[in-house]
Amino acid sequence: MEVAGLLRRRGLLAMTGLLLLFFISSAYAASPIGVVTGPKTGTYFAFGRDIAEVSKQVNVPLAIKASEGSIDNIKRINSTENAALGIVQSDVLGFLTRSKNPDSARAAHHLRVVFPLYNEEVHVLARRDIKSFAELDGKKLAIGEENSGNMLTAVNLFSLMNITPAVSKKISAEQGVVAVLRGELDAVVFVGGKPVRLFKNLEDLASPENPQYAKLLDNVHFLPLTDAKILAEYKPAELSKLDYEFVEENVPTVAVQALLVSYDFKQVRGAGRCEMLGTLAKSMRAALPSLKEKGHPKWKEVNLDADIGVWKKDACAWK
Repeated sequence: MEVAGLLRRRGLLAMTGLLLLFFISSAYAASPIGVVTGPKTGTYFAFGRDIAEVSKQVNVPLAIKASEGSIDNIKRINSTENAALGIVQSDVLGFLTRSKNPDSARAAHHLRVVFPLYNEEVHVLARRDIKSFAELDGKKLAIGEENSGNMLTAVNLFSLMNITPAVSKKISAEQGVVAVLRGELDAVVFVGGKPVRLFKNLEDLASPENPQYAKLLDNVHFLPLTDAKILAEYKPAELSKLDYEFVEENVPTVAVQALLVSYDFKQVRGAGRCEMLGTLAKSMRAALPSLKEKGHPKWKEVNLDADIGVWKKDACAWK
């Protein structure tokens, strides 16, 4: 009798537990998936809104959130915030795994790629007497604002090439370009899909209407990025006169990929989230032709099956 009662109680407890798990999973699956992007004026945020429009059609609610950029997104994805998805630069993985902070390595361990998006070229504008990227060692540099993708890429490239700047100014790219033109800094690092408006605007300095500024442009150029250590982690790219009129000869550089990444739901979180992510991924593939036609112009460059290098694919999105 006691054994029978115990079994009945255990059965009741097990069923109660299963029902509780069902209700929790259902509620979790029904809540919007938080997507951290970038500043509201940037391409990442625009892509987030386009993805949200696609997700509405398959009843997968997304909450698009502005952020400070790649580093901020990684922090928020690995926090208790509802930020399960984010758009980051592809070199963030190398940045995190080389960090001496154990929390950074743990953050990298939980990241998976939902889809690759588009390429962003690395622009290193330097004084003309500086001929190579290696010569930036000991120089005064602008590396982008705190938590920005520019800062992440600059620090990662310096780490790969054992470069230690004398000064690393965490300022905006606009401020950095002006400082280099004035001779106050030696170089500025900027990451963006070419042609970048910031550098297109420099073409006005060569205008016959502004002869007093022409010499400023003559004193700067883009540095080539060709070292094997860099190419092992970045894709080869090029800056040419077709991109910027003041470029005299084609300049080899590298590019990072913008990636839609997720927390690894398959191993850590509920099946409901995983199913939602799988549905979203399937709908993205179906909607890509329409996005290329009607979405942000950068969608025209998107190849959802592009190589993602050392990153791991998300099991929920790629099942």
